[in-house]
Amino acid sequence: MPSKPADALRFSPRILFLSRALEVTEAALRGDPVSLAQARPLRDDVSTDEITPLAILTHYDEKLGRYPHTGFEAGGRRPIGPGAITAAGIEVVVAGKRYGKGSSREHSPAAEKLAGVRLVIAESFERIYRQNADNIGLFTSTDMGLVERIAAGEPIAIDDLVAGRDALAAALLRNGGLLRFGQTFLKQAHPAGDAEHDGPRTLFEKILARHLLHTPLTLPAPSPGEGAFVRADWRFIHEYYTGMAAHMLDASFGEALSLHEPDSIVVFEDHTSYVEESPTHVRGGLVPNVQRMVEAQRAFAARHGLRSHRTLTEDEAARDDGSNVAGISHAMMAERYALPGQVVVGTDSHTPHSGALGCVAFGVGTTDMANAFVTGAVRLTMPASLQVVLDGRLADGVTAKDLVLHLLALPFFRDGGGLGKVFEFAGDAIATLSTDERATLTNMTAELGGFTGIVAPDAETVRFLRERRGIDFAIEPWMRSDEGARHAHVVHVDCAAVPPMVASPGDPGNGLALADVAHTVRIDIAYGGSCTAGKREDFDHYHAVLRWAADRGLRIAPGVQLYLQFGTTAVRDHCIAAGYLDAFERVGARILQPSCGACGNCGPGTSIAPQQVTVSAINRNFPGRGGPGSVWLASPPTVAASAIAGELLSFAELQARHR
Repeated sequence: MPSKPADALRFSPRILFLSRALEVTEAALRGDPVSLAQARPLRDDVSTDEITPLAILTHYDEKLGRYPHTGFEAGGRRPIGPGAITAAGIEVVVAGKRYGKGSSREHSPAAEKLAGVRLVIAESFERIYRQNADNIGLFTSTDMGLVERIAAGEPIAIDDLVAGRDALAAALLRNGGLLRFGQTFLKQAHPAGDAEHDGPRTLFEKILARHLLHTPLTLPAPSPGEGAFVRADWRFIHEYYTGMAAHMLDASFGEALSLHEPDSIVVFEDHTSYVEESPTHVRGGLVPNVQRMVEAQRAFAARHGLRSHRTLTEDEAARDDGSNVAGISHAMMAERYALPGQVVVGTDSHTPHSGALGCVAFGVGTTDMANAFVTGAVRLTMPASLQVVLDGRLADGVTAKDLVLHLLALPFFRDGGGLGKVFEFAGDAIATLSTDERATLTNMTAELGGFTGIVAPDAETVRFLRERRGIDFAIEPWMRSDEGARHAHVVHVDCAAVPPMVASPGDPGNGLALADVAHTVRIDIAYGGSCTAGKREDFDHYHAVLRWAADRGLRIAPGVQLYLQFGTTAVRDHCIAAGYLDAFERVGARILQPSCGACGNCGPGTSIAPQQVTVSAINRNFPGRGGPGSVWLASPPTVAASAIAGELLSFAELQARHR
């Protein structure tokens, strides 16, 4: 039945096309008429780092509306300045594939909406961005046919705007967002129980079934593409999101605010420990904003009695008696909290890190977490699963990071085949990988576009929990995928054929074999750290290379800076106990306390000039992510070897040069 006129929306015909051609975007901002045909090819892979660059995240209220797309690049320039979208009267933004890829920052759709944008049309969307947009009432559509209709001034039926969406997403948009919806429909949510099911199931499906909540608008056994709510065993948040969440909750509930099961909420300071050394923040005068953001989180945690892990400064580290447990949120969840069979949600796209333990771990946005704080219910759209079968075993000197960069370069994943999927890692090679290495795989399902990554728990999981956490865990018979469980796609990888890899600047999907880099790439900065590469085994790799170098009297190359940043205090303590710091210091590395640091463009290890080149073990190299220079992604041993050589180089090549 057609919508009534009241169920239709009219949009300004001034449409902002995010095109690969700089002049097209500039023309749209000026108000010149531009058609979709003229705007093509559209920019693919518009990341949340471009929609709201890191420095903008210190704002969590109406001020955000000045800054959407200020990091957007086309033709080597950034054509959209502060306030430009509002000044141009833009209500509709149009782009290409994988719009909103990158972090879980809800600041991106929030900034767009606050600037006056009411609809984003793209060929495809990243899951977290689109869910965040739903949650705040920002319409998104993959129907390119809407562009011509809007340009012609035609009102668009809400039914058309939500066409193809699951019933829950449509209901959220019709109700004006998740918080309003939650107050109406989630107060009486209760466990649905493991519903009757037909046929074999994946481990993911089994875990979700044990955590599903019954609500008036969701099904007891949702199929892929249908909306659902689950109870999480753990909810965690960090300082870039807590201020925004508190602002939302206070506006909605005031003094009556009460959190659901606060004992299962963990609060982290992990992104801003070195903000006083971040060129982006210092030059922009943003350090006071960050400090206010941190204080807002501390006040919220104190008010509600939440478990907190606070930042560890250099001075505090010198006085630390071992009682201050700090580190990167998702890495610490795996080290201290997550267990097989649980559900873990966090305000970070790399939350799937904990999937290495055999739990369901996924990232959500600020509104999702705010709603989960008060209702205990976490929203998701039921994803399909794909299986990545890792055959054989990795060659010596090749790590899980190389394997992920190889996966990212495969055409299937480059074309979005993993978008919104559960990545189930299986095969002979999994049994040979440590939990730390498995965590690299599950962590970087975010870059692969996945909903989450998971590895079935096994003897290695039991070893990790016993040796790292003192837990004697018994794996239950159900904690595996059933024989014949359905996967939307199966990808086989011959691990023995995976070489040392790098990803060229601009996108983690720009992967190629290190041996195929056609020219010598001189480097200025080498960075080893982050949730992806700041784990214990990653530091084993850094040490193996740097001890070899130190024993031969080698140091980092002239003009190169090497930063090694622990992911957690437990990793730091491991390195101290193992005697690693001696080799690190002898080669001239700077050792940094646990934090996200350079990975989030928020500390030492970022570039300060466009001509600088960085080789980094982090997970993302989007434009501007690590400063104004270019960033090559590589494995921990390649980062360490390159620091010694002064150019991109594998450890094997470095050894061959110094026989």
